Amino acid sequence: MDDLDERDRRIIALLQQDCRLSNAELAESVGMSVSALWRRVRTLEQAGVIERYGAVVNPEAVGLGFQAIVHVHLTRHDPDRIVEFNRAVEQRPEVQECYATTGQADYHMRVLCRDLAAYNRFLEDFLFRQPAVASAQTNVVLRMVKKGGQVVP
Repeated sequence: MDDLDERDRRIIALLQQDCRLSNAELAESVGMSVSALWRRVRTLEQAGVIERYGAVVNPEAVGLGFQAIVHVHLTRHDPDRIVEFNRAVEQRPEVQECYATTGQADYHMRVLCRDLAAYNRFLEDFLFRQPAVASAQTNVVLRMVKKGGQVVP
């Protein structure tokens, strides 16, 4: 959707700040009727601009105090093994995000675990058992500097 206007942008920004706003609150904030706002939001959802709604959970508050960025190097770029690796990664709850990238590493993952021992089990029992994986380099996250930036269309 390339034809977003200022109201669409404002709706998107407000929903990214608090997706629990009622349609009435949102409509008032952007100066629209509730029905017109509802149609706009529905259009944004159908166009894939708004992918989903959800809660942001503090990992430490639920016992996931270990966070790492993992740089994964593949053995070779066999399409079947890549598909297998991607499917396996999608199933792992420890992997919060995974990106296929250019550069030295083939993939970059953000991984959350309870502690270092749990992360070691993740490596030994899962990651290093994947046929496509040659090696992985771990960077332990010491602290979060910026989290969950908003997409500004």
